[in-house]
Amino acid sequence: MQDFQFKQFVVRQRLAAMKVGTDGTLLGAWANFSGQTILDVGSGTGLVALMLAQRFAAAQIDAIEINLQAAEEAEKNFAASPWAHRLALHAQSLQRYHSDQGYDLIVSNPPFYPEAQFSKALDQDRRQARSSLSLSFEALLANSLRLLAPSGQLAIILPTAQALYLNELAQQAGLFLYRRCDFISRLGKAPKRLLLQWGQMPIEKPQQQEIIMRQGPPDYAYADSYRLLLKDFLTIF
Repeated sequence: MQDFQFKQFVVRQRLAAMKVGTDGTLLGAWANFSGQTILDVGSGTGLVALMLAQRFAAAQIDAIEINLQAAEEAEKNFAASPWAHRLALHAQSLQRYHSDQGYDLIVSNPPFYPEAQFSKALDQDRRQARSSLSLSFEALLANSLRLLAPSGQLAIILPTAQALYLNELAQQAGLFLYRRCDFISRLGKAPKRLLLQWGQMPIEKPQQQEIIMRQGPPDYAYADSYRLLLKDFLTIF
């Protein structure tokens, strides 16, 4: 698949190792934001940044992508979108990235697969896009804290086990869980992904949410919670 058509923009993905997927669309539609500045870490094709630009008309959004081919493609996607003037792509790692401003929101669909799980047949770009060695959870947290504004928040999506582990690390780093969403691919199954959002000030109780993608038999139709979340983006709704 070369291009992915959303309702208000197109994602070109001919060169990117990781194509448009459910994780990115969930994060782009779910992450909460109050402020002016957003940083998208590991932007890939630019999908999450584009979705946030559509949702938040006043947001200035920087995106970081270490893979040069993906960065080139994201830059083209930004330029072709209605929000090109509010989107900027930086082809570098999070660890080397510096900004004069603190961000009100940092979002990331981070790599999580250990390198040992990959077949040697996988190309280098795809391994880099999916390997946690390119951006460890510890590095993600430390550099996010470095770049966040005092009231800024961090939002991620990960498989359940990795998300729970990252939540432990986040709390050890001094972050507080503000929001949690359990994503269930089909009614009756265990959560496949968790979306988590942390802040830097204590709160009494985090918000809890559940999104189900598909109902059960006989037709496995899309569930209302999934439709509601993505109705402004996916052309199937």
